[in-house]
Amino acid sequence: MRARADRVEAWLDRSDVDVLAIQETKCKDENFPWELFEANGYDVAHFGLSQWNGVAIASRVGMKDVERTFEDQPVFGKGGKDPIQEARAIAATCGGVRIWSLYVPNGRSLEDEHMSYKLAWLRQLNEHAQSWLNEDPKAQIALMGDFNIAPQDEDVWDIDFFREQGLTHVSAPEREAFQGFLDSGYTEVVRPHTPGPGVYTYWDYTKLRFPKKEGMRIDFVLGSPALTERVSSASIDREERKGKGASDHAPVLVDLG
Repeated sequence: MRARADRVEAWLDRSDVDVLAIQETKCKDENFPWELFEANGYDVAHFGLSQWNGVAIASRVGMKDVERTFEDQPVFGKGGKDPIQEARAIAATCGGVRIWSLYVPNGRSLEDEHMSYKLAWLRQLNEHAQSWLNEDPKAQIALMGDFNIAPQDEDVWDIDFFREQGLTHVSAPEREAFQGFLDSGYTEVVRPHTPGPGVYTYWDYTKLRFPKKEGMRIDFVLGSPALTERVSSASIDREERKGKGASDHAPVLVDLG
């Protein structure tokens, strides 16, 4: 976040967004560039505990009821180390919409202990997501961010390569976890406006993935029924992936009517 502050500020000015959810800020709260957003008319909430992970929400349509993590969010301790709470989820109500900025754990490999952590993390989040709709079917909720899952074969540049290599993001357990949110009543609101194949949100820095158009669609906005009804358009800003200092993820935008 600190290394790309200038790009973020320029993108905010160009895109004119009301609410921005950010993942993988890679800084502690005390190192976050609060002034960048405040100088541009945004309230901002950030949750960062170290140089890893980190999530934030910036809003110029108000912000209230900020919540760091969701209840009983799974913790992680690799190799028997004491488990810690990672900064992967933050919520705030902005303009009547409950926004969740989510950085879902990367499973790393199918047999890695991060994979069981990832699946447990998603299960617990989905339990809450379903309960929120049960409590208020008219609630406007957006679960948005880096899910580290490609739910459809067309969401990666070569599904055969992924399967032959036994890679994560496309495994059955991961896809079942993603489908769980849809079964709970949420809708992937961007795909109808940006149909694939070949429509991606992420391109690895290595092996010239971006110029080769070898990307993945792993960043999503999952809307509750009431929010989905308001979606008038959506897009992926692929241009922002270009140039010096670009993130390996492209911004995903949703317009509400």
